[in-house]
Amino acid sequence: MNSTTPRIFIAATRQNDGKTTVSLGLIAALQQHYPRVGYIKPVGQRFVEIAEQKIDEDILLMDSVYSLNCPLVDMSPIAVEPDFTRKYLQSSNNEALVKKIQKAFDRVAWEKDFVLCEGTGHAGVGSVFDLSNAQVAKILGAKVIIVTQGGIGKPIDEVALNQALFDKEGVQIIGVIINKVIGAKIDYVSDFARRGLKRKGLELLGVLPHEGILPKPSLELIRDELKAELLSSPSGLHNLVDNVVVGAMGAQNAVSHFRRGALLITPGDREDIIMAAWTVLSTLTQEQMAGIVLTGNLRPKAAVLDLIGAMPIPVLLAGQDNYEVASIVHDLTVKTRPADAQKISVIRDLVAKNVNLRRILESL
Repeated sequence: MNSTTPRIFIAATRQNDGKTTVSLGLIAALQQHYPRVGYIKPVGQRFVEIAEQKIDEDILLMDSVYSLNCPLVDMSPIAVEPDFTRKYLQSSNNEALVKKIQKAFDRVAWEKDFVLCEGTGHAGVGSVFDLSNAQVAKILGAKVIIVTQGGIGKPIDEVALNQALFDKEGVQIIGVIINKVIGAKIDYVSDFARRGLKRKGLELLGVLPHEGILPKPSLELIRDELKAELLSSPSGLHNLVDNVVVGAMGAQNAVSHFRRGALLITPGDREDIIMAAWTVLSTLTQEQMAGIVLTGNLRPKAAVLDLIGAMPIPVLLAGQDNYEVASIVHDLTVKTRPADAQKISVIRDLVAKNVNLRRILESL
């Protein structure tokens, strides 16, 4: 396997700590020093099917943003399907999986100056089929950066747990990046986290402030999660939701909640609220709501549908009731998507300003 191309492995203490966010920003930063950067996610759990191949969602994001010029299947060699673990435990094929990862890495690294590798969850994820993040990092011969969430005590405790598994596999940890730190606490967290990590023999490589825009879901994401029908123009599907309004009150009371970034959730037969929203939207040129979800699969009358079709924001028709829709939106895991141009720009700036890239490169 290729052992000459520089590489790093991005791990985390938990799922959704910000590995993909850090990876997305690091590729842009690395390109200032290495024009041709490759990317691989050896083991993926969230995937889509493209040309009968299962490709991790993060691969599609990175390739869309950076045009990585590498076959998608090589950047996403192993997809953990629902029955993957059962099949492995019935008939272990670790050697074949290891070779698949190694060959995929070789193809990804071909004519590249640097390869960024992204893990899945914490260091132990994948242990059940003998491909934990620590084991995969060892297979790739990569040093590791651990991403964890804001704070001092809990993040360092969790880093220590992950450190033990990487140490067991003989994998070197370059340092730690702390993500999602409240702006007013950045200096405080940086100071004490640096001290705490130093006691563990680890270096603090950066502290990323919490950015309110990043966890906001888009109407496109909500549509996909609800499997909802789009009743109006798709031009606003990239609108981001700031807050949710459940239209269970009278129309005159609901109007006061029709503010910028609001998502209105209301039954499809509440024509009084729909008409109130149309009236407000028709008098505004800016500061519009993010969108509307009509629930219960209750399709409005033809005359109301005509008005909905002319609305400047997305209107979705969902099969779930108000409570189910509100719960799904509240519990959404918001992942950055290729169309989230504003978020991607924010992420690039976050990493460029707050991560010590020089120290990362020196450690390699």
